[in-house]
Amino acid sequence: MGALRAAGARGEADWAGRALAAVLERVAVTADEVGARFPLYADPCTGAWKTTARGSWTGGCWAGLLWLRALSSGAPEDRAAAARCTGRLGHWVEQDTATRGLVLWYGTALAAGPGGDGAAAALRDRAARACLAAYEPEWGVVPWGGAFGGPRLLARADGVPGLVPLLAGAPGGGRDAAHGHLTRHLALCLAEDPPRPAWQALPDGTWAAYDEPAPGWSRTAGWLLLGIADGLSHLPESGLWETAGRLVALRTAPGAALVPPAQDGPPGAGPAPGPPDTSAAAIEAVAALKLAALARAAGRGAEGARLAGWGRRILHRLSVAHLSPTGALRDGCYDAARGLATGHELVWGDFFFAWGLALLTGLVAPDTM
Repeated sequence: MGALRAAGARGEADWAGRALAAVLERVAVTADEVGARFPLYADPCTGAWKTTARGSWTGGCWAGLLWLRALSSGAPEDRAAAARCTGRLGHWVEQDTATRGLVLWYGTALAAGPGGDGAAAALRDRAARACLAAYEPEWGVVPWGGAFGGPRLLARADGVPGLVPLLAGAPGGGRDAAHGHLTRHLALCLAEDPPRPAWQALPDGTWAAYDEPAPGWSRTAGWLLLGIADGLSHLPESGLWETAGRLVALRTAPGAALVPPAQDGPPGAGPAPGPPDTSAAAIEAVAALKLAALARAAGRGAEGARLAGWGRRILHRLSVAHLSPTGALRDGCYDAARGLATGHELVWGDFFFAWGLALLTGLVAPDTM
């Protein structure tokens, strides 16, 4: 039996290692193509990237991919490229957006640890303090913000990941703010079934459902599960395992797609079958593997095994059904309702896919990011 388990582990390492190598080769090609700009999404036929000057909300994902490449290769020139990219994220420290968690946590996580890049550590510290300053105790959130237009006082599921550990590391009340931000988002998003990813604060102190993104949005569960994993790593537990179990049950119920469909139709129309969103699946895989490690550490062995199995199944499906020969994770959906990049390679999809594979192969530890 032990020999069979060992053979299975070697088989997993083989497919996951090959997939990770392909993705990191694609990172090298992309880096040459985009130069000092940031990739956003790539045409499914030509592979050419739509780029941005400052990275938008995905800039930290590109920096994270460059750090994964540097960690894998060990090459000084790869590390220098990753450090330069992280340095270009400094613009986002003072921007009014909760997506600073995605940008400034994931863009620094592989660089800012002990013995790591001092500039990245300093950037993370500045970001943590700025996010804490933006926390609004009366609402219990760092607001979604006005950087991308629309109402400022929103709570959105994609304003949770990365922001929880960023806040928790800020001196002078950071842990309380992180706890408030996470638990307020969970209470709001899970107040409806299916979970509603966006809520707007009203002048009378209450919250109202907001139509965009609409219920059924493919990335809702993944973003919230990542936030829960961050909370379990950095905060008192506060019932987070039960909330995680509810979301996992929703995503692993009989008939649930391993790669979730994107929300389709106009905002507010409710869930409808749309194109697949491999980026959502990759996010869920990382969350599952992080939660699995936390469950095992907490003595919840059976739960950890189930979570790890779910994460592995997702990554294997992505590797065999959605990974191009050139290392691009295909079939991601940026915004189905607007018809924007509905079957494309997405930089955050590549990042979370690569991160999940790095967890499976042991390139990074579950508590690294």
